Amino acid sequence: METHLYKQLYTHIVHEIQQGKLKTGDRVSSEKELAEQFGVSRITSKKALERLAEAGVIKRIQGKGSFVANGHTSSLEQMRQSEERTSAVIRAQERPLIGLIIPSFSDEYGLKLLHSMEKQSALHGCDLIIKRTGGSKEEEEHAIQLFVSLGVKGLIVTPVHGTHYNAELIRLVWGKFPVVLVDRYLKGIPVCSVYTDNRKAAEDLTLHLIGKGHQNIGYLSPPVENTSALEDRLLGYTLAFAREGLKLDQDYCLTNITGTRSGSWAEDLETLKSFLEQNTHVKAFVVSEYLVATMLALAIDAQGKRLETYDIVCFDSLNDFLGKPIFTHIQQDEKRMGEEAVDLLISQLYGEVVTEQRIVEHRMIVKE
Repeated sequence: METHLYKQLYTHIVHEIQQGKLKTGDRVSSEKELAEQFGVSRITSKKALERLAEAGVIKRIQGKGSFVANGHTSSLEQMRQSEERTSAVIRAQERPLIGLIIPSFSDEYGLKLLHSMEKQSALHGCDLIIKRTGGSKEEEEHAIQLFVSLGVKGLIVTPVHGTHYNAELIRLVWGKFPVVLVDRYLKGIPVCSVYTDNRKAAEDLTLHLIGKGHQNIGYLSPPVENTSALEDRLLGYTLAFAREGLKLDQDYCLTNITGTRSGSWAEDLETLKSFLEQNTHVKAFVVSEYLVATMLALAIDAQGKRLETYDIVCFDSLNDFLGKPIFTHIQQDEKRMGEEAVDLLISQLYGEVVTEQRIVEHRMIVKE
């Protein structure tokens, strides 16, 4: 309250100067006079005069009083600009802050998701702040703690791959803190999630290859344990074989590709080259991630084999320089996923009950 009062006092004096009632060299009311005129304490009136002196609008002379300073016009303009900046900061602080925690994002997946969330957050009058974890569980825990300490009203999270759920994340969920997961869900944990039907998508990809006459079909993925998206993709691959009455050879499933997590592909490249040498009859692959598909293509090329003799399908993809998809792939609707995630989070902020799972439809883009 005292803060508002002293602002009223110095605003009154500023108006007096702007209206010409007080000119350069004119004496300004004293602390005592202002206190009596506005019915405030001497502390308040003193603070108002000090603020004007600091801004260069008035000059205070000990034992004589306060006077309108020479060059006060420019000082008033600087004061006005400062007030506007302060008001802008206050307005920004009044907008709800929500956080996005994501391992990473790139052109093939994540960038459209991010743009969609930023746009949807703005439509709801919220500000979105972002932290990339690089796939590190420790960084994810740090990001959660940081955002909560910053006063975010809710979190959108794409959890890192791993065999154990993040304790910080689980603590928020059980504490009824507004949380929405994207591209993942946690088994047995009642948390709102938005994701692609990865089982159906992987089944679609596998059936596409079977429909082209392939029966010996390999499967490549990072470790799948406790990562719902990867678990469901592997399940979809196996279900496609069962649906068509075909035998699935488990030796064709490599789920130990770690380059997307570690950033080091040397060991994976040797693993893939060894697989190709030992299984020359496998000419088709379902690949759970785009970067793994590109590594497979490099392994094929490194062995002097023609990429055109293989059928590689994957999740997400980039286009070549002609604008055509590099691989037949599942295209996730990142725009809608982003919108749904923000909408569900905002609903939680308003205390509404939301569905725990929201599945967003996908498309299969076939390479010509």
